[in-house]
Amino acid sequence: MPVEITWWGHATCTLEDSGVRVLTDPLFARRLAHLRRRRGALPPPDARQADVVLVSHLHADHLHVPSLARLAPGTRLLVPRGAPRAVPGLRRLTGLRMTEVTPGDRVEAGGLVVRVVPARHDGRRLPVGPHRSPALGYVVEGAARTYFAGDTGLFETMAEEVGPVDVALLPVGGWGPYLGEGHLDAERAAHALARLAPRSAVPVHYGTYWPIGMDAVRPHEFHAPGEEFVRHAELRAPGVAVHRLGHGESVRLEVAR
Repeated sequence: MPVEITWWGHATCTLEDSGVRVLTDPLFARRLAHLRRRRGALPPPDARQADVVLVSHLHADHLHVPSLARLAPGTRLLVPRGAPRAVPGLRRLTGLRMTEVTPGDRVEAGGLVVRVVPARHDGRRLPVGPHRSPALGYVVEGAARTYFAGDTGLFETMAEEVGPVDVALLPVGGWGPYLGEGHLDAERAAHALARLAPRSAVPVHYGTYWPIGMDAVRPHEFHAPGEEFVRHAELRAPGVAVHRLGHGESVRLEVAR
């Protein structure tokens, strides 16, 4: 059975596996604080349709309460443990079936199993807030094993803690001219790809949002990460098929396990 992945921009993807629709870090806004969407149309209304939604950490470009509020009532929502305490707006989303998770958890969703894995990232709700919730990645197991990394840095035990995967959705950039600790740029993402050794990969988390008034500041950090990831992946992980999608584009993958 084929697996289909659609990239809507930033870290927002739809994964369709075994008849189940999974949505990652939904962000359906033209503007978020000092960021504006510079490339790609907003996801269409049907992008909000999902059986289960995965939220990787508490940063507002990944846990965006107004976007979550647009999900259909009854949608299953997985959030890092402690998120409702740290983000009070989550408590108003009473129509969603929310589950708090932490690394090591396994959640059944339709015909899929979602494994919760660690990420190396500051998962606090910024600009203020104690570090109450972990940053997470997820492995969605169905016809394929698809790893959604959320935001993470490269770490020594990544391959062991994530486990075997067929497809990797890896962040390769950011939303500003500089990446801090706990992020992957295109080269580090290629190193992660070599460690994980999936069959296929899709670069995400680049080329969508950028700070207002900073269009001319290090613009290559906005435009180039996808192409750079393809180039580095060819050197570091030549056996992996990399699919660089445009906003709203999809890829169907036949996975034989």
